[in-house]
Amino acid sequence: MYKEETEKIIMGIDPGTTLMGYGVIRVVGKKAQMVAMGVIDLRKMPDPYLRLGHIFERVSGIIDAYLPDELAIEAPFFGKNVQSMLKLGRAQGVAIAAAIQRDIPIHEYAPLKIKMAITGQGQASKEQVAGMLKRMLKLSDDDMPKFMDATDALGAAYCHFLQMGRPETDTKYRGWKDFVSRNQDRVAGK
Repeated sequence: MYKEETEKIIMGIDPGTTLMGYGVIRVVGKKAQMVAMGVIDLRKMPDPYLRLGHIFERVSGIIDAYLPDELAIEAPFFGKNVQSMLKLGRAQGVAIAAAIQRDIPIHEYAPLKIKMAITGQGQASKEQVAGMLKRMLKLSDDDMPKFMDATDALGAAYCHFLQMGRPETDTKYRGWKDFVSRNQDRVAGK
């Protein structure tokens, strides 16, 4: 019996108070493809409360345009500047409120978790994350945005895709040792 592959749209957000990144992927079965990514540019808005209103309007508009089934959002990174952290938390909260208003399930991921899922290392740079997403999603140079806030948001969406279930491979392994023993030619340092 033929089983129809399900489609899911995942929107990712990289919260910011000057640039807020967004990325949208379409998942069909076990494959993901980029639909859109970009930034909400808030640099010319001096009033912090008007910025929050603009974030709500733009995120709502992006949701209306792409109709995501789920939202993956990067958790604010704990820094030393409490004021920056507060502003970032407000921006994240407004984006979450836009999703809640439309009954979209929200999933929050720490920056370390997103970097680990995309690159395999938690201390990866924004450039490394963007490079891996470019390869994994087969993006062209023209697809790559000017601001990496957009690829960070795309990374949040792709991280959520990976958390939904590991993509299938033809070969099944019982663990890392099993992989190493069956792939001696692919393992360096022997």
